[in-house]
Amino acid sequence: MKNERYIPALGYDVLTPLYDAVVRVTVREKKFKTALIEQANFADGQRVLDLACGTGTLAVLIKKAYLKVQVTAIDGDAKILAIAKSKATKEGVDVQFDEGLSFELPYTAECFDRVVSSLFFHHLTRGDKLKTLREVWRVLKSEGELHIADWGLPSNFLMKVASSGIELLDGAETTADNFRGLLPSLVAEAGFREVEETQHFDSLFGTVRLIQAKKLPKNSTK
Repeated sequence: MKNERYIPALGYDVLTPLYDAVVRVTVREKKFKTALIEQANFADGQRVLDLACGTGTLAVLIKKAYLKVQVTAIDGDAKILAIAKSKATKEGVDVQFDEGLSFELPYTAECFDRVVSSLFFHHLTRGDKLKTLREVWRVLKSEGELHIADWGLPSNFLMKVASSGIELLDGAETTADNFRGLLPSLVAEAGFREVEETQHFDSLFGTVRLIQAKKLPKNSTK
């Protein structure tokens, strides 16, 4: 999304049907999404939001692993949501899919225990990153957690070179903050506490980094 204009998952609408195949082959998707799920440490009865869910892979994985967790998934692309719904039906899991934008979430305040996001924030300008993070803060319950997997600071020179493909595809304006390693500081700027990069995964297109953060009361001393 750039200036409130939706940008499809691979940058161009015509590439949407190829998204799953491309991500599966190039970015170690199963590895980092499994790690993200383990990091989120879901508990029975929790409400979880998959932010910018894309084709629904993460939402389906969460629901299959945690049958008693209520999973809601949102995306701004109706075509990719159709793919996600079909995937959930095929896997026999119950996921609520909603169409909407990340910086105008159609949910009441403090209604989710966890928000997860995979390979999304690099699509946003800095202003929309902050708007989105503040919306996530709004919809999370007190002590709720945010868990992100996205492109980050390249771990070495080879990963820096590999990142150029994402810059070309998605644009330097939106990806620059990610590749400079600034996403954790933006998460903190939006009001989150205990912000931490936990691990990283090198891939054909650069380094995917996992981030965790918590919503604490504004007067908390933690």
